[in-house]
Amino acid sequence: SPQVKAFVTQDIPLYHNLVMKHIPGADPELVLLNHYYEELDRIALSDMSRAEINDLLVRLGFYMKSQAEEEVPEEFRLLPAKDSPFKDPPGTPQPSGEAPTGTPQPSEEAAPGSPSQAQRSEL
Repeated sequence: SPQVKAFVTQDIPLYHNLVMKHIPGADPELVLLNHYYEELDRIALSDMSRAEINDLLVRLGFYMKSQAEEEVPEEFRLLPAKDSPFKDPPGTPQPSGEAPTGTPQPSEEAAPGSPSQAQRSEL
């Protein structure tokens, strides 16, 4: 869409820690990575307006410069360096002090689709 194209050509250069990777034929999407370049989330951008994409990036914590050449202040250099707000990855601390949901504990059964404790010990 013209909105996404305008975002890609005019806005991406203003964002710190946001990199454009062109994949011919692929629909535009935002891929969120952690410090280890492991994928946290994917968000389709095709149906979003330029303003909606910019609002999303601000909500995600990306720092936007006023000019592409502008120096990024020290306190913003590691932004957005936080987990995706769309899901809690394993290891995310919970306010109650309990283990995060979705992370099997030793006393729980293994996740669906993986061998259970009993099956593992029989192999």
